[in-house]
Amino acid sequence: MNSDNRIKIVRIASLTALIGNIIICTAKLIVGIYADSLSVIGDGIDSATDVAISVMTLAVSFIISRPSDKEHPWGHQRAETMASLILAFIIMTAGFQLFLTAGGKLINVYRGTAAIPMPHILALIVTLSSIAIKLLLALNQHILGKKAGSMMIQANAKNMTNDVILSGSVLTGLAISHFFKAPFFDAITALLVSLWIMKSAIELFMELNVELMDGNTNDILYKQLFEAVNSVEGAHNPHRARIRRMANLLDIDLDIEVDAGISICEGHSIAEKVTSAIKEKIENVYDVMVHIEPYGIHNCEEEGFGLSEKDINN
Repeated sequence: MNSDNRIKIVRIASLTALIGNIIICTAKLIVGIYADSLSVIGDGIDSATDVAISVMTLAVSFIISRPSDKEHPWGHQRAETMASLILAFIIMTAGFQLFLTAGGKLINVYRGTAAIPMPHILALIVTLSSIAIKLLLALNQHILGKKAGSMMIQANAKNMTNDVILSGSVLTGLAISHFFKAPFFDAITALLVSLWIMKSAIELFMELNVELMDGNTNDILYKQLFEAVNSVEGAHNPHRARIRRMANLLDIDLDIEVDAGISICEGHSIAEKVTSAIKEKIENVYDVMVHIEPYGIHNCEEEGFGLSEKDINN
């Protein structure tokens, strides 16, 4: 699949998710406010973040398609990371506000200064409907994401699957509140939903932090890298390997050693074969930079960064 078709599928997936999430979010917030249901409002806030995610993926599909330029020699792939980082803070803020509201209502009920109204039947209906729509959206995102090979869209499909679980917990709380005449369960559910929202924000932030710090916690990628280098005749002792992630792409730097008696052209040819072997072994490689050193000659420079096979094996 060429780049234009891939980006077209990503945009279709983003638009589908955007329209579906706007419908779900609007319905939940209207019914939640009308029925005075904190858990439904909280679920609606979570759906609002899904709308933001859909807008982000749509905008990112235009930005990442732009070629590298003078100001961005590595391209524009990190636009997705930066947008996701902003989104993580939005999610955290929304979750914390819901936590304060639900916690305040429970404290007032405990003190006897306020009562929580019984949830309206509409709250049950809109939550059940949103679960059905969300399942269809998750399936749509999974199929299109897999077809386009887009980790961003597939991640959105997983996020929607989590939303189904979240809405299911809200539905359970509403059902208990409505049928067992225990309305405080609605506020308790809202409190749990707020914790779930904040947990999601923290996990997203931690994942993005690794990428922004040019880190990589996947040892399998390094093992695949060293296996690819060792498969090339004439390439020895791969070391100072560094893999950093740019959205769904990988930027790789490493040093190899070659026979000191060969020509520059021969050394360059080995480096090109190493690059090809790495791209065949590892998916979504953006660029590979191979530095050549003479085989067996000790380098006096202290190499304080990058990994070797010994580091991975240990």
